[in-house]
Amino acid sequence: MKTENSGRLWAVYGAMRAFVQNQAAGGILLMAAATLALIVANSPVAPIYFDTLASYVAGLSVLHWINDALMAVFFLLVGLEIKREVLLGQLSTWSQRALPGFAALGGMVLPALVYLSVNLGEGGAPMGWAIPAATDIAFALGVLSLLGPRVPVSLKIFLTALAIIDDLGAVLIIAAFYTADVNFIALGSAALAAAVLVGMNRGGVQRLLPYVLVGALLWFCFLKSGVHATLAGVVLALTIPLRVPTLREPDAAPLLRLEHALVPWVTFLIIPIFGFANAGVSFAGMSLASLSEPVPLGVALGLFVGKQVGVFGFAMLAIKLRLAVMPSGAGWVQLYGVALLCGIGFTMSLFIGLLAFNDAPALQDATKLGVLLGSVASAICGALLLRWRASVAPADGQALSRHPSGPTSM
Repeated sequence: MKTENSGRLWAVYGAMRAFVQNQAAGGILLMAAATLALIVANSPVAPIYFDTLASYVAGLSVLHWINDALMAVFFLLVGLEIKREVLLGQLSTWSQRALPGFAALGGMVLPALVYLSVNLGEGGAPMGWAIPAATDIAFALGVLSLLGPRVPVSLKIFLTALAIIDDLGAVLIIAAFYTADVNFIALGSAALAAAVLVGMNRGGVQRLLPYVLVGALLWFCFLKSGVHATLAGVVLALTIPLRVPTLREPDAAPLLRLEHALVPWVTFLIIPIFGFANAGVSFAGMSLASLSEPVPLGVALGLFVGKQVGVFGFAMLAIKLRLAVMPSGAGWVQLYGVALLCGIGFTMSLFIGLLAFNDAPALQDATKLGVLLGSVASAICGALLLRWRASVAPADGQALSRHPSGPTSM
């Protein structure tokens, strides 16, 4: 039993370490892709860029293939990470879930309220309330990676866990609030495909190919049902078996095998492609007055103000009430710096913006502008604060971090 537990812990440690390292590198690549998209969208080749995204292939535009098909693979990886973390990893116990859970709740509620406070009046677009509610884990970890050892590993784990809970919240929001007219025949077919996946899981099927084939059918049914097709990735992920690994076979679980296979493809190909396809916004005709319009202002303030207040405020409240403990080796200023980085909402924020304003290209561009402003401001301020804190006295919260039930470093 001791050997099996050691193998289990080693497999989870390896999965988390690979995830953090790949996401940090991928975040830097995502920054480059987004920057390139802005340059191209405001260059002489802009017509080629936009016409290519709007061109149709096999019944869908190139942009739809990216946002509905490639992003389904991204959501598959998100679902696998959520399942692993809840069953075996950093979210498997109450003490591990408490701090990132409270922080994630604040980080979803406050940004939505800030956005709505700006958009409930005349000329506003309240349907975009969820746009600033999610943290981009790749972008945020990419910024943290640039700071190196200046940031305790425990804070990287905290940020990762928080972003995963954020992703779960975003998935639920998309399913509940951003579903088009439902085709019940297609939705029923999707339910049958999901039932087959559950049956294979219960029947002990360990090969990945049958799950992938039925998952492809599930994606097609979701595409035709009106429920966003990317959610098929999450449903598929939840049915992939996670047999407890052993020291002899630490990566034998189908879920771990699939996750390890997908991480580099999603991190270094799918997310950069998504960023390049969706971050491009033309600044032609825009002025400083454009920034004060309800949608970009609400998104930017939601990310930059709502996120930091919500994440830090709820985390501080949980710690003060002894419902959670400070991450090991971290202090209040460092925790606040990470709360600032949570305002980087690039990937999921853009994705929700596309769903919220599906038939309003002008509002989609306004969303992109707000996401870029809020995310860049959050990244710069968070990085500068954490860099400054590392250059002064030791963290002011180390005494709290020694609490025996607190999270431990990898």
